[in-house]
Amino acid sequence: MGEYAAVPFGSLLVSLTSGWTGRIHRHGRMVVLSAALWGLAVAAAGAVGDVWLVLLCLTVAGCCDMVSGIFRGAMWSQTIPDELRGRLAGIELLSYSVGPTVGQVRAGGAAAWLGVRASVWSGGLLCAGAVGLLALGLPQLMAYDVRTDEHAVRLRERRAAAATSRTARAEKAAEA
Repeated sequence: MGEYAAVPFGSLLVSLTSGWTGRIHRHGRMVVLSAALWGLAVAAAGAVGDVWLVLLCLTVAGCCDMVSGIFRGAMWSQTIPDELRGRLAGIELLSYSVGPTVGQVRAGGAAAWLGVRASVWSGGLLCAGAVGLLALGLPQLMAYDVRTDEHAVRLRERRAAAATSRTARAEKAAEA
């Protein structure tokens, strides 16, 4: 039963202590780092034999998953124009529904061929390796900085202008 609670427990720990995330500006690097560490934590869970170490590794994986989610969500909010959010949300939902299913097929096939533990640690290593390749192939992700990213800056300016406009209209309406 503990293996089912360890990952959500790790996510809860990060959620309860997430104040530090506001001081991080290189969100792309945090997504890459946390995704790679998730893979390594899963690989470690598959490699160790002690159940308490497995639970610790899965808790760390849950922490990493939440960190990745926080920074992916922040990047989404800071860069996606409002008029594209619906379409991109559909694509994101597709990735959330298809990704785990494909992973389960991989894990089941590897477990049948190599055994359960080998399936777990190999999946974690494959994840970490894929994250490393994506980081190399997506230098803009690694360079993303909320303070200087042109899309984030432009979207902040548009939202500030819209808020100023709404405030001015509300003040005029109040005077009338």
